[in-house]
Amino acid sequence: MDLHAVRAFVAAAEAGQFQGAAADLSITQQAVSKRIATLEKELAVRLFTRTARGARLTIDGQVFLPHARALLQAEERAAASVRPGSRALRVDVIGRRLAPAALLRDFHHAHPDAPLDVVTLFDADAAISAVRAGTIDAAFRAVTVPARQLPDGIAADRVHDEPLQLLTGPGHALAGARSVTLAQLAGHRIWMPGIVTGTEWAAYYEELAAAFGLTIEATGPDFGTEPLLDTIADSPALATFVGEQTRLVWPADDDLRRIPVVDPTPVYPHSLIRRDDNPHPALTALRDHLAAARPAEGATATWTPGWAWEW
Repeated sequence: MDLHAVRAFVAAAEAGQFQGAAADLSITQQAVSKRIATLEKELAVRLFTRTARGARLTIDGQVFLPHARALLQAEERAAASVRPGSRALRVDVIGRRLAPAALLRDFHHAHPDAPLDVVTLFDADAAISAVRAGTIDAAFRAVTVPARQLPDGIAADRVHDEPLQLLTGPGHALAGARSVTLAQLAGHRIWMPGIVTGTEWAAYYEELAAAFGLTIEATGPDFGTEPLLDTIADSPALATFVGEQTRLVWPADDDLRRIPVVDPTPVYPHSLIRRDDNPHPALTALRDHLAAARPAEGATATWTPGWAWEW
């Protein structure tokens, strides 16, 4: 149904004449008449009785009027739902326990009036495709350029370097250490069953292992976080890497240890991927917030892969 014709009908009904409707809509009286005639033809009923003094609604016109008004109200609501600044900013955070979710929570606390829609997509390919298609506004990901180029129109801002920690059970040889070096980890089994070949995190850990001679195993099925923690807690040989801001909860009896990794500290490079023509004001506010929250470079030596998107 042509909403221009519906709008002309409602305007004429409210004005009581086509001339008044034309003035309200800033079109000609002939255009109003033509639009209403088209609507009457589509509905197969007469909506107005033309008189010397104007136009009077027929019974069918009276019945149709509240529905016509509802159509125009629905049109306005639909337009408002996607008008920049009106709809929620839709952002992918990889996982709700991971650092990007914490970054977005901090933004929400600083901007509580900015509506957010938080989603979790699988990998960078899925996230970039969703950003490109416009089904999400932004995604937090590690960007493996130049190995994988970003499509035209897609931009990325490196927003956060997250230090890795070693997670061990109480019986592990390194459980009592206040910190460990990457050199000390050589020869220890680091178990990460969540690594999936071809993903950005697989690329990160492959390069980390190659750079420092580490043994990172992705064997066995991935049953999720809790079974992984249970296995690490009971094992004297297995450890795993976790991000410093990864939220983990375990039973007190597990007595797991989160140990900083130093000399250098491996950091996971989170970037914010977005369309460079996205006008959503909350996206601009998010980028400004992340830039302001970026810590100053310290004296601690860090390591990132050679492909990490630059600051």
